[in-house]
Amino acid sequence: MKTIAITGASGFVRTNLTRYFGNLNYKIIPISRDILNNEQKLKTVLEESDVIINLAGANIIGKWTPKYKELLYSSRIDTTKKVVAALNQITDKNKLLISTSAVGIYDNKSTHDENGTFANDFLSNLCQDWEKEALKAKSSNVKVSIFRFGIVLGQGGGAFAKMITPFKFGLGGVIGSGNQAFSYIHISDLLRAYEFVIENNFEDIFNLTAPKPTTNLFFTKMLGKALGMPTILPVPEFVLKILFSEGAKVLTDGQDVIPKKLLSLGFKFDYNDIKETVYGLVI
Repeated sequence: MKTIAITGASGFVRTNLTRYFGNLNYKIIPISRDILNNEQKLKTVLEESDVIINLAGANIIGKWTPKYKELLYSSRIDTTKKVVAALNQITDKNKLLISTSAVGIYDNKSTHDENGTFANDFLSNLCQDWEKEALKAKSSNVKVSIFRFGIVLGQGGGAFAKMITPFKFGLGGVIGSGNQAFSYIHISDLLRAYEFVIENNFEDIFNLTAPKPTTNLFFTKMLGKALGMPTILPVPEFVLKILFSEGAKVLTDGQDVIPKKLLSLGFKFDYNDIKETVYGLVI
């Protein structure tokens, strides 16, 4: 039986990971703030663990004031530094660190596999620094994989729970122009991808997105159709900028991303396109 330690607040992905791997008889150790801030406790937990999943980070959707941008940075980089420092003290047992990143690392000018071109903005730079910090854990006994998340869609929480509410009342609509790319992954495929990488002990950078990205417009139409509701109330970009300032880019400036490395290793997605994904969630 393998042991998995998980950082991060009790959010949607962590809750589902805990349930999924618990059902597979893995031992799960949540890394609380108390453990994270105690060097000896953290080292003890990591010594007991075969796999460390690093999910820590404040919610990226928010008003990006200077103070909030500091929180976005520190909640990711500082947490990862602590995990890496503890791992670097452990030399007698093989480990796999899977650290989170996001497809926001890429620019929006083309379709990207894992070797795609990075943007030069706050979100991309945050992701780049986050990945660089995690990769410092690589050693003779520690493997490091990076998971660049698309938008995670699943029932009962996360982004989809927030998206679907206005649609249920016929108030859904495109965000901004609707032409921005929309790279996503069904929560079921995300969980299976974790299992796939862990069971095969893979070390690499992976895009965690469905094989067929779409646009916000097509996602909106598909969700409205699945629910039998109109999608005639767009959310103008200027409103988002008022609400989220620079953070509006997360909603209005999507990336077109494909999971080339997972596919090349033989991983099979259950939800390949947006129709399969949306209908799998609402029907």
